[in-house]
Amino acid sequence: MVSLRNHESTARDTRPRRGRAAGLAERWRALPALVRFPLAALAAFAAVVALTSVTGPAEDLRIGSVGYYMLAIAGLQLLIGYSGQVSLGHGAFMFIGAYTMALLVLHQPAFPLWLNMLITVAVSCAAGVLVGAATARLHGPYLAGATLALAVGLPALTVRFPELLGGSNGLAFSVRGAPPALAGVVTGSQWQAAAVWLTALLGLVVLATVNAGRLGRRMRALRDDESAAALAGIPVGRTKVVAFLISAGSGGLAGACQAYLLGTATPSSFTVALSLSLLAALVLGGLGSMWGAFWGAVALVYVELWGQELAHSLSLGTNVANNLPIVFFGVLLILVILIWPQGLHGMFSRLAGLVRRGR
Repeated sequence: MVSLRNHESTARDTRPRRGRAAGLAERWRALPALVRFPLAALAAFAAVVALTSVTGPAEDLRIGSVGYYMLAIAGLQLLIGYSGQVSLGHGAFMFIGAYTMALLVLHQPAFPLWLNMLITVAVSCAAGVLVGAATARLHGPYLAGATLALAVGLPALTVRFPELLGGSNGLAFSVRGAPPALAGVVTGSQWQAAAVWLTALLGLVVLATVNAGRLGRRMRALRDDESAAALAGIPVGRTKVVAFLISAGSGGLAGACQAYLLGTATPSSFTVALSLSLLAALVLGGLGSMWGAFWGAVALVYVELWGQELAHSLSLGTNVANNLPIVFFGVLLILVILIWPQGLHGMFSRLAGLVRRGR
């Protein structure tokens, strides 16, 4: 009897909490997208600033890397996960963004960072329009092959124009640190990580708003059935080009953030392996969700780190140690897809659902 009364008392105590939580969740979802997404981005930025305040320079670099990878994968998410266009050349847009940023810093040092970012987005979007218009009639493996050729051929321009693009050594430059008003308050690495995340979160707000609006519905209609979308009056070619434009802008901005964070732009950083890694990270994180971009970026940065630490702890040979992070990532990708086809985001959503039902 005592146990039964305790159970009834516990149930009465938890019902109001569940009701309040459900009410807050409904109120949050009822907010307009233009209010909800910037508030979420502001909370994420505050969390990043708090996190970098207790980490060192090396960890700040990794946190910043998660930021620009997340933006690149989110742009790929919009192109593949929402509009259904397969691209194997997303690293090429990061190449354009990184070299545009490097050239601007070297030749126009008076330009502020935000202006460099805007110019980078404009150049990347222009490249996206050209690629999107040229491949608008291609589908499936033909589209994948065309974008793969872009990823293979573009880095070779650095060897063709060594005086401008630095050849195989690339371009190195110095970036400005924190403003004088913040000297002694934040370190240079903290400032760079915060700048990268602020840029990435602003980009994510744009991508999430696009996805929640009319254009996002058109893209999903194309992904589900292109013929039906055309019969419904959706301009198929124009929507595909716009998807490429937005995705290229995100990739270019991510490349600019990478160049800003590392202070270099080298062709070896933008090989085909980068494009394939972004695609693998997108699948691992989860197709069809912006959260998938975050989990994919975390895996892309930290799985490699854990693989390197494991190889170091086992004192493996150089060849084995260099390939262990790739094997580590591949095994994780296979396991997650076999068990949770919706990726890491699907796994965490399912676990969260089990926890809520178990309360």
